[in-house]
Amino acid sequence: MQIVTNHRLIKRNARLGNIFNLVGLALMGVSIYFSFRGLSGTITVSQFNLFLLAVLIGFIILQIGTYYGNRWGRSPRPDELIDRALKGLGREYTIYHYTTPAYHLIVGPAGLWVLLPYHQAGQVSYEKKRWRLRGGGFLQTYLRIFGQEGLGRPDLEAQAEASSVRRFLARNLPEETSLPDVNALMVFLNPKIELHLDDAPLPAVQASRLKDFLREQAKGKPIAPDALERIRAVLPRPEAERHPAK
Repeated sequence: MQIVTNHRLIKRNARLGNIFNLVGLALMGVSIYFSFRGLSGTITVSQFNLFLLAVLIGFIILQIGTYYGNRWGRSPRPDELIDRALKGLGREYTIYHYTTPAYHLIVGPAGLWVLLPYHQAGQVSYEKKRWRLRGGGFLQTYLRIFGQEGLGRPDLEAQAEASSVRRFLARNLPEETSLPDVNALMVFLNPKIELHLDDAPLPAVQASRLKDFLREQAKGKPIAPDALERIRAVLPRPEAERHPAK
């Protein structure tokens, strides 16, 4: 399997996450200190309200930092875990991380698949047109309360990323080229996950099953080899192709 990863973007966003976290914590800490002074009557009411507002702003900045940290700063990162799961798939497949309109896009004999990675543990189900995540322990419950570990709306996210990829291909491929289907797949990276998604609008697999899923999809030959090469030609090339050996 060939891998194309935007390491510069990952490094930049990981650094941004650290900066947001430090700024948010500092702003909250200083604001809380002066807010307590306000309770003792040493500052005015307007100053006290201003410090409370600063606490709220610091909390929002901290949430942004946590989001960046979860996506780009945690170790191992989602792209690293996906690469491990796909190891040995074969050079006819290429995985693109943060280099296309989708965060993670794999192109190969199975077609084009946008991968939506999730770190969550517990039980995932789709009931009455709603995604539900249960269990996972105290830490995950705490993060879910503050909007950091919920599933959100994977169907809408998948639709948005797949549409972005289709628009990119429509702009860059020759006009006579028939656009391929762009599919989406939820990939759960935590082995402590149970999936109950029989009626879900999106397919989902554990990372350990990702290779098998793609191989099964390839049996249907959803895309011709010549079409595959035309698509690869308009996508970023692997590093080995950018810097060929002399």
